Order: sequence, then structure tokens, then C-alpha cells
Amino acid sequence: MKIKELTHEIREKSLRKIDKKSPRELSASWFGEDLLYSGKGNAIFIILPTTGCAHALSESGGCTMCSYIADSPLEKVSSDELIDIFKNSIERHEIKPKTVVKIFVSGSFLNEDEIPREARDEILKLLNKEENVEEVVVESRPEYVNEEVMKACCSLIPDKIFEVSIGLESSSDYIKEYKINKGFSNEDFERAVNVVKSLKSDYKVTSKAYLFVKPILTSEKDAIEDAVASAEYAVEVGVDRISFCPATIHKGTLMEVLWRRGSYQPPWIWSILEIIKRVRSSIKIPVIMDTSGFGTRRGPFNCKKCNKKLKNLIIESNLDQSIPDEFDCECKVKWEADVEYSDLSRSNTLLSDKI
Repeated sequence: MKIKELTHEIREKSLRKIDKKSPRELSASWFGEDLLYSGKGNAIFIILPTTGCAHALSESGGCTMCSYIADSPLEKVSSDELIDIFKNSIERHEIKPKTVVKIFVSGSFLNEDEIPREARDEILKLLNKEENVEEVVVESRPEYVNEEVMKACCSLIPDKIFEVSIGLESSSDYIKEYKINKGFSNEDFERAVNVVKSLKSDYKVTSKAYLFVKPILTSEKDAIEDAVASAEYAVEVGVDRISFCPATIHKGTLMEVLWRRGSYQPPWIWSILEIIKRVRSSIKIPVIMDTSGFGTRRGPFNCKKCNKKLKNLIIESNLDQSIPDEFDCECKVKWEADVEYSDLSRSNTLLSDKI
């Protein structure tokens, strides 16, 4: 079976098992520290319950590692309800000076089929009134990033940075197509970033690339090399920030199927540190490393002795953009062996089996 067929089949099985929840049950928000363009600051994260990623709902089945569609109501939420949920979410948090508001919709904020323009515009207008909000960050696939939509958004928050985050995942079109099932190419990504760059003289607009660490059918060594190469490519294209997303096992994905069969493991935290060291040594734009799932059964893992310590080191390094201090643990020898001798033959064989 081809990867699109596998991904679609697994996604359909997963969606049939989901207990439907109301939009308000699916919404969430939280507060934390973050790195803004102006330095260390605060972040408010808001998840809005939209219909979900159009790519995941299509015949392609979406990306091999993503199950965010499972956190969507799978039906249209009205603009009024989305606006009300947003208001309730942001009112739960004190908006301190130097705050960024990050809005997640399990898909593309700029796709009007996922979040109606009326809701999008009203949310941006509400944020424009908040003096302490310096940045507004949203996510979108590149096909929805065009001059008309970007101008419409930026004009509503003229004094704030408006950042569009795009899930490039890898600079390799082969990896995007055959290991991630991303549904777009480097050419599409470059076009979207160029749209953002063309508006910089008139608006405070920026772009960010999400890069995925260790797709399926990727060895530990190749995962490191691809992450570094992808960061270098993203800088060359002209993004303003990079955010690495190390793999965690989402339920109802092709990645989970391979993981359960013993043919996939998330990256070592040692690999994450190696990526940070190499990228921050050569790249001058902000580079963030997500630590979600670190030290858990389904996420990046070293050993119980060092998981938490290294996670905390990485979080601290995100805020000051430093390279974490050298650290040693007895499990590092196992990682070094994995990097040198990892074998993908079993993964490739299992992928060819019928799921």
C-alpha cells in the first residue's frame, strides 16, 4: 500500500473511534514563559476548536505523525461561538507586559473554511486592543498564505508582530512526500515565505518554520542530519524563526502503528542536544526546541537519570538561545551506538505489509 492510502485508512479507523466532544470541551489555553523577538517574555497559548486540518480531512489522510484532527469537532463551529470561546480563553490569563499570543486551530488559521473570516478578523481586533501583546502567532499550510489574506490580517494589528508558522518539517521533498505525507513541496514553502518577505516594508510580519525531528523510516543519524540541513535551508529561504518539533507518538497515526510493531522509536534526547549544538552554532535567527513529551514512553527519551535534567536544560536554553552545557550520563554510550549502527531494514519491511 502507498503511504497516502495507509495514512488515510488509519485515519478513518481512528476517527470512527473518537468520542465526539463539544467545541468548548475541545478548547484549551495555558500560560508560560517564551522567547519573543524583544527577548524573554510571556506567552498565552490558545487552542480553538475548528473543523480541523483540510489536508488531514482529505483523501490523503494527512501527515503520518499528526493526530490533531482528533481534537477537532469535525463540524463547522460558528463564528460567534469561536469568538466567544476565544474571549473566555484569553480572559483566564493576566496579559502581562511583553506577551505573545499563540493561536492553534489544529489546522490553518488562514484557511477560511476552517476559521471563518468573521471570526478571524474579530479575534485580531480584540488582540489589537491589548497593549501588552507584542506578537500574535498563528499556523498555516503554505497554500493559504497569500498577499490578500496577509494584508487583511496585518492591517488589523498594525503595531504588533504577526507571525505565520508553517510546518515545513524537512527540507527534503522526498521525506515530505514519502515519510510525512505533507502534501506540499519546497517550492510551495518558498512561495509562502516570499509573500511574507514582500510585506515587511509595510507591516510587522514574520514567518517561522516548524521542523520535525525523526519522521518514520529515518535512522537516528539521518534524523540529526536532516534536522540540521532543514534549518540551514529555512534560513536560506528567509524565515525569521525556527521551531523544532521532536517526534512524539500520537494515537491513530501511521507512526503509532510502526511504533507498536517495534519498528519506530522517537529520537533520543541526546540527538536533540546535538541538533541544538550544531544549529545554534551556525544560525543567527532564534531557534526553539519543543520539549513536549520528553521523558515519556511516547516521546524523546534517554534514561530516568537524565531525562528531566536535560529537558530543563533545553527549556532554559530556549529562553537565552544558548548551547546547553556539556552533560554526561551512562546512557550516552547507547545513543552513540544507535547513531552509528541504526538499521532501517525492519521498518521498511513492516511498512510494506498491509496495516
